[in-house]
Amino acid sequence: MTQANEPSRIPLLPVDEAKAAADEAGVPDYMAELSIFQALLNHPRLAGVFNDLLASMLWHGALDRRLRELAIMRIGWLTGCDYEWTQHWRVASRLGVSAEDLVGVRDWQAHNGFGATERAVLAATDDIVRDGAVSDPSWAACEREFDGDTTVLIELVTAIGAWRMVASILRSLKVPLEEGVASWPPDGVSPPS
Repeated sequence: MTQANEPSRIPLLPVDEAKAAADEAGVPDYMAELSIFQALLNHPRLAGVFNDLLASMLWHGALDRRLRELAIMRIGWLTGCDYEWTQHWRVASRLGVSAEDLVGVRDWQAHNGFGATERAVLAATDDIVRDGAVSDPSWAACEREFDGDTTVLIELVTAIGAWRMVASILRSLKVPLEEGVASWPPDGVSPPS
């Protein structure tokens, strides 16, 4: 598991250089203040495509935002990705997802706050992280919960795959949390190694 104090494997661009690279890549300037983009903007073209994919789901997605954030939090937990957990704790909290539900993804099968839809999404998330694909039973549950809406189902699988990729990038490059950001909110508890 990557520790918060480990050095990044690649240099993080200073904010002014990251903003210039962001302009070149078509990435919003404010993203250049995040460590992930200070790393990725070393490759502006790729950073632009990466931003477009994630932004399309974050800001224009068909999948319910709460469900997306629960899946992302589960990915952060399963992969031991402190950066993903910590950043999306903040995103999900701003969207109104309760701290109880966010902590609940750690052991979602035992959390009483989730109904059939959350359980279907989290089972699909576990499948993709563990096996690289959604199992037939999880797919059937998602299909039932989303009334067969192919747009939502495609986006669900894409979101899980995309944020699984994000966790791999963050951990592989050892991207650190931004200065002053506390690790593993709300209680500093990280997944077992």
